[in-house]
Amino acid sequence: MGIDFKGRVAIVTGAGGGLGREHALALAARGAKVLVNDLGGGVHGESGSISPAQAVVDEIRAAGGEALVNGASVADFVAVQAMVQQAIDAWGRVDVLVNNAGILRDKSFAKMELADFCLVLEVHLMGAVHCSKAVWPHMLAQEYGRIVMTTSSTGLYGNFGQSNYGAAKLALVGLMQTLGLEGDKHNIRVNALAPTAHTRMTEGLLPDAVLAALEPAAVVPAMLVLAHEDAPTRTILCAGAGSFEAAQITLTQGIYLGAGADVAEQLAARLAEVTDASAAQVPHSGSEQGTTELQKALAAHR
Repeated sequence: MGIDFKGRVAIVTGAGGGLGREHALALAARGAKVLVNDLGGGVHGESGSISPAQAVVDEIRAAGGEALVNGASVADFVAVQAMVQQAIDAWGRVDVLVNNAGILRDKSFAKMELADFCLVLEVHLMGAVHCSKAVWPHMLAQEYGRIVMTTSSTGLYGNFGQSNYGAAKLALVGLMQTLGLEGDKHNIRVNALAPTAHTRMTEGLLPDAVLAALEPAAVVPAMLVLAHEDAPTRTILCAGAGSFEAAQITLTQGIYLGAGADVAEQLAARLAEVTDASAAQVPHSGSEQGTTELQKALAAHR
């Protein structure tokens, strides 16, 4: 196979079932040594056992691969540091991190308890921060790393009843953007995957006929591309049911209005021009927004 991971060490969080399990199995099948992490809890984050992760490890070993089991909660930074050290002690390096662990606490914003909002952010966002922070010094030292964040269409485009989940998932894109910039000169590439797949987290949300087309395995090729040696960086790949797309955060050409007393009224009247995406660009960094605005202002005063 052209995309292989021989000699590479990968950590996959939330890999005891669903999409994480498929990620771990695919990486192992292509030669990676895989640390399979899963708290073993339910979809809402309640505690469980290490058995699901151990079953994935057993499956990898039965197929001739190398794997380790780990039951750390990604919300516990000390436990995450120990998890990364476990991989380092066993295999000497960490090349790939797939931040996949997550939970759901769905309710409309009006009915949602703040504790449920915070918990989802803690697992999805801070869990990815903890894992990325723990592997970062090792990737810097070896001048190589591939990190995949798991974002979501809910983060990118919204979904009723998932304000906590959406906030966390879009925050992961912001994390990806900056880590991609900071890691670039060290050959650390950071990307995001927005999967559409049937897992425990989608039970009861979609009709059976739709779920049948959304096998988690169909998402895995996108992860392999984002985690491979030849991966892009700061790319958001969407994947589901065998289809693949890229999501981008763009900046329209916009208009210059200056700073007069009636600018608000002018902006309201010409808002369609501002939102016109026909000449939109994908800025390389956040500073390019300011640069674009200054260029228009300077041009207007020449």
